[in-house]
Amino acid sequence: MKLALVGYGKMGKLIEQLAPAYGFDVALKLDEFNNSNFEGMTPENFRGIDAAIEFSIPEAAIENIERLAALGVHSVIGTTGWLGEMDRARAAVENHGTGLVWSANYSIGVNVFSRLAAEAARLLADEAGYGAWAWEIHHNTKKDAPSGTLLKLVDAMRKAGYARTIDQSSNRAGAHPGTHEIGFDCMADTITLRHTARSREGFARGALKAAQWVVGKKGFYEFSEVLFGGGTCS
Repeated sequence: MKLALVGYGKMGKLIEQLAPAYGFDVALKLDEFNNSNFEGMTPENFRGIDAAIEFSIPEAAIENIERLAALGVHSVIGTTGWLGEMDRARAAVENHGTGLVWSANYSIGVNVFSRLAAEAARLLADEAGYGAWAWEIHHNTKKDAPSGTLLKLVDAMRKAGYARTIDQSSNRAGAHPGTHEIGFDCMADTITLRHTARSREGFARGALKAAQWVVGKKGFYEFSEVLFGGGTCS
């Protein structure tokens, strides 16, 4: 299968290295040098492309999503910080009959971690003595703070029924690939759940897994549906 990379920074280069193991040949690479004004998003460039993986910048993500959909290209969106444009993205995919997978984090471990955090929140929802916090740290070049992953973890806790305050905080320092922590505390004890990424490899492998899955599909999906099923568009 032929893969396009929209965004060719550290993540794009790692995805390129791992792509052959997932059955992909990287046939197109777009970055700030050949796509600064979306001039690389042409039918000619994308002819024969089976899927695109987009890791760019928040300001460009929604335009990339709409253009990929208009080109009839199935896509995996790894950029964060654009989720306020979710309705636009969904409309583009539905209008053009393509498939899209999005996620705040493509680590399989983080997606399992999110389910554990939600279940803990559900179990403690009616235990008024327990307060909750959500904290994360990433490298100092990460654009958004709090991270999309942290916001999604908090959203999962809310949907699980935890209605009390969830104190949130973020740090940016050095080259840290990412740690997320969810905690609950009361007078009697403390419960701490933590996920620490060792490298970007987990994110790249998750994105490639999503790209394999989305080829030939139509609809707007979240990565957890790729991993855990669900059967319907998100």
